[in-house]
Amino acid sequence: MKTWARGLAGWLLAALLLPAWSAPVEDGYDLWLRYRAVPAGGQQRVLDQARSIVHAEPASPTLQAAVAELKRGVAGLTGREPSARPADGTLMLVTPANAPLGVELPWTELGREGYALRSLKRGGRAVTLIAANTDIGLLYGSFAWLRAAQTGVDLSKLDQRSAPQVGLRLLNHWDNLDRTVERGYAGASIWDWWKLPDIRDARYVDYARANASLGITATVLNNVNAKADSLTAPFIAKAAALADVLRPYGIKVWLSARFSSPRELGGLKTADPLDPAVRAWWQAKADEIYRAIPDFGGFLIKANSEGQPGPQDYGRNHADGANMLAEALAPHGGLVMWRAFVYAPDASDRAMQGYADFKPLDGRFAPNVIVQVKNGAIDFQPREPFHPLFGAMPKTPLALELQITKEYLGFSTHLVYLGPLFEEVLRAKPDDMMVARHIQAIAGVANIGSDRNWSGSHFDTANWYAFGRMAWNPELASADVAREWVQQTFTTAPRAVDGIVSMMLASREAVVDYMTPLGLHHLMGTGHHHGPAPWVDNLERADWNPVYFHRAGRDGIGFDRSPRGSNAVAQYAPAWANRLSQPETTPEDWLLWFHHLPWDYRMASGRTLWAELIARYDRGVASVVDVRARWAALKGDIDPARHADVAAYIAVQEAEARWWRDACIAYFQSASGLPLPVGTRPPARSLDEYKARHFNFAPGRGG
Repeated sequence: MKTWARGLAGWLLAALLLPAWSAPVEDGYDLWLRYRAVPAGGQQRVLDQARSIVHAEPASPTLQAAVAELKRGVAGLTGREPSARPADGTLMLVTPANAPLGVELPWTELGREGYALRSLKRGGRAVTLIAANTDIGLLYGSFAWLRAAQTGVDLSKLDQRSAPQVGLRLLNHWDNLDRTVERGYAGASIWDWWKLPDIRDARYVDYARANASLGITATVLNNVNAKADSLTAPFIAKAAALADVLRPYGIKVWLSARFSSPRELGGLKTADPLDPAVRAWWQAKADEIYRAIPDFGGFLIKANSEGQPGPQDYGRNHADGANMLAEALAPHGGLVMWRAFVYAPDASDRAMQGYADFKPLDGRFAPNVIVQVKNGAIDFQPREPFHPLFGAMPKTPLALELQITKEYLGFSTHLVYLGPLFEEVLRAKPDDMMVARHIQAIAGVANIGSDRNWSGSHFDTANWYAFGRMAWNPELASADVAREWVQQTFTTAPRAVDGIVSMMLASREAVVDYMTPLGLHHLMGTGHHHGPAPWVDNLERADWNPVYFHRAGRDGIGFDRSPRGSNAVAQYAPAWANRLSQPETTPEDWLLWFHHLPWDYRMASGRTLWAELIARYDRGVASVVDVRARWAALKGDIDPARHADVAAYIAVQEAEARWWRDACIAYFQSASGLPLPVGTRPPARSLDEYKARHFNFAPGRGG
């Protein structure tokens, strides 16, 4: 008994000495909706405003979801579940129909999705109004109140109003029907197609909660490289089951559709968009889908790009194809999202193809067609100039397509916060307006998978979060978004928050430096896009080879898109075209995107281009070394499991940043024939050794 007692006493003492965060095991599943208990004083401040929750009856499924989330959040933060009876400290969910008399609220400013939060006194009691015109607005407002509670906002002085600036905010899942995910680095697809529609994983509800907390309104369930099978009756039933789960959270399901489906599924001899039988087939298919999913969002289409079928196969244009589908969806209120990511195999400059195909069609698309344009003209590179189509199609609704999954930025392994990239393109000014003012929709290629932490690494969830928050309000600063993500995801300790945010804000520039500095692009390994491969020159299409993009040789480096070269600069508005036509006036971050320059070209730093290129590679590696040290210093502030997970990933990132630096310098030195600048560390291995590396089973290639 004495031995047992001593053991028990020792166990109790050890338990008392454990840090507070050791109680709940942190594995990343809860994302930014952790609702962990705040310190005692903070608990009281939350309770002072949320002892009870009241709302109008009967409650719709969406309002029920809002109330359930508030109860969950308050209980997690304080240890006490709020009651349903008015008290001193009541959260009151109100619409114009049940708002308290004598309280002025900005109903007209809120629209259908907006909300207002206001703390006040009623009858001597503390009341916080979560006000909206609709139940979906109340749901968004409830999440906003919980965000404020988790980030330390003074809940007794709330006076906020917010409405989305972009109307349609959606995720594009590049998920295949066999559960592989193209460019996915977080395990298998979240959608278990085999078990659907009968088995509906509880994870789908948590997916919906997370997206609703960001105001995401739609999700495209399947890959843009679509299989016709996704439009068959069994898969429509599976999509309908997911729609039932997501509907209370304001999320509509969409499907990527294969343009040749009338031939593959309907037995027709053609998929010509002007053929009456083809049009009839699509109309019947739309009717079938809407019978199963009355609020179906619409079709996302990739056509005549990278081998996908499309209207150009029949001598038609993109407007012909999009308008045929729009005609089928219009009676049901559905939309067509038609991607502008196209390039021809014989294009002299791949960057020019999207503009060349779509600019002449401005004003020729049906009203329910949105043209979806990637942020840059090539393909989700670490840095690209904004796409010239923004500002060039004033008669056509446009969507901005961003990539949340990091296909060209080190996969989920590298810590790269994409908020600054999103901010860069949203605030770019093609003309007198920001890109954010030129768009009616914003789409993000999702980084979500079956991994327990959703996105493969803990920090990659920050990119999902940043996409949603900045889609709602493109004027949000990426630094502010990072801070609120850290406070909800890791800790509210000020020193730790400051340290993590500074790491995040430096991370995107670091990856540009050690991968593609000064406007270089598409240097990645072919197919899988893992690691450096600037030497590849043997693929069947010129524009699949990295040498096509950097054009390094004894005479210099860079792709000449000035009037002396492909003249891609002419696709931009005159002020930009003039600025980008000369290297002296081109931003250095884009320099080699637009100009082929000699190695001794003098940079703003005073260094030659060759020396500047190496300095950027070195700066990128040094930044990752610094991040690794900063994260190590935070060991006492972060729960052990997640700290160790992130530390392991950063160690890999540092090794791969050095690999990128050394392999690229070795190759560009061979191309230029120049000696390394004095004091430069030479590459660790020979160029032949770097060329010999192969990655036959790299993740994310899809099925």
